[in-house]
Amino acid sequence: MDDFTFLIARRKSLYWRIHFWAALIASPFALLATLTGILYVFTPQIETALYAHLDHVAPQGAMRPLDAAVAAAERAAPRGWEVQHVVPPFQQDDAVQVAFAPPGGAQGEHAEHAGHGGHAAAKPKFGLPAQAVVVYVNPYDARVLGSLASSERFGNWAKKLHSRLLQNDGWRWMIELAASWLMVMLVTGVVLWWPRGAQAGLPKRGARGRNGWRQWHAFLGVALGLVSVVILTTGLTWSQQAGARIRALRDVSGQASPPAPRGLQSTEEGAPLDWQGAWQVARSHAPAIAVQLTAPASQDDVWRATMADRSRPTLRFDLQFDAYSGKPLYYAGWDAQTAFGKATAIGIPFHRGEFGWWNQALLLVFGASVLFSLVSGWVMFFKRRLPGSLGLPKLLPGAWTSPSVLAWLTAAGMCALMPLLLLSGSLLMLLELGLARHGRRRRLAR
Repeated sequence: MDDFTFLIARRKSLYWRIHFWAALIASPFALLATLTGILYVFTPQIETALYAHLDHVAPQGAMRPLDAAVAAAERAAPRGWEVQHVVPPFQQDDAVQVAFAPPGGAQGEHAEHAGHGGHAAAKPKFGLPAQAVVVYVNPYDARVLGSLASSERFGNWAKKLHSRLLQNDGWRWMIELAASWLMVMLVTGVVLWWPRGAQAGLPKRGARGRNGWRQWHAFLGVALGLVSVVILTTGLTWSQQAGARIRALRDVSGQASPPAPRGLQSTEEGAPLDWQGAWQVARSHAPAIAVQLTAPASQDDVWRATMADRSRPTLRFDLQFDAYSGKPLYYAGWDAQTAFGKATAIGIPFHRGEFGWWNQALLLVFGASVLFSLVSGWVMFFKRRLPGSLGLPKLLPGAWTSPSVLAWLTAAGMCALMPLLLLSGSLLMLLELGLARHGRRRRLAR
């Protein structure tokens, strides 16, 4: 065996070892994340079955002014609670949604902000305070259809189940740890497959045993590699530690969303706009998409409107206008977004399956493939493991010094962006040192 061939063999043995450790660490959490993610993908169908009586109405002629629906919702809301925002009907059969929260309510699950920097109130908010209640009103007769706590709606419940198993923020580290090591699994899996990728192709017909499992394991992992990168990357943007690093890198590189101007104020000339008037102003300037309206917080504050439907990210907008004249004071649409903002605006709804049936079908196939990869990996492990041994992939001498400079830089970059990977990887290195020392002692004892 020449030096180059031996170098490749040493690298391969190291990547197999890392791939194994990544699978061992990530598998339990990845299994939970995949199963809960598959459940979350079908949120639209489940919510249609559960909440059709709240979300939709039978058209009955002309709609009443939006103020009538808001007033009806205020009478039905808990006493003293404040209107957070209103989503007027976009389709003829849509109900009016009026969100309420107690004074000083904290921002809720996965609240997303389209902007960064600038006046805090200027950010369009897609999340709701944790204790929020949404009152649903028929726009044709201002009859209250019912109310539902935001945390009790299936989509929000399934999101919390997927991100932290219905626990508090202290449990989010599990999903972040899984995503970090799944990224390692993906990278090492592609590296292990790549040298023979041109010859690998589709799994060979008739392949049996461990070889058959291995072929399908590699094929599905590589075939869905791009989807895996999108899912893992967008998942990490929501995480606590890695998400903070990603946002800091975004800001340093100048890719933060454009901030709204500070201190925008209304003129206080004439009568203030009511809800109906504000809705008409928003419709005249906004794209053809469902609108979320937020009323001024004071006499000189401004009205704000943003999109209420994330499934059409190219129609994303942020509008602020005078509370009296309706004059637009600030507008930012899709063209104003940075490359990072556009990527996340598309990637996050894709992660959630919000682009329709094809998106849901692709994520279902992806989830099933992840489950197969996890199961097949462990099947191959038990088929390879000798009785009485740990079954660790064997490391050739000099394996840890064999990676290229590019490989080390890639590893350093991943650890810098994913702190939990750095922490758990450091503990893993200590374990490897212990295993190596134990192995030397056993050889000397012989």
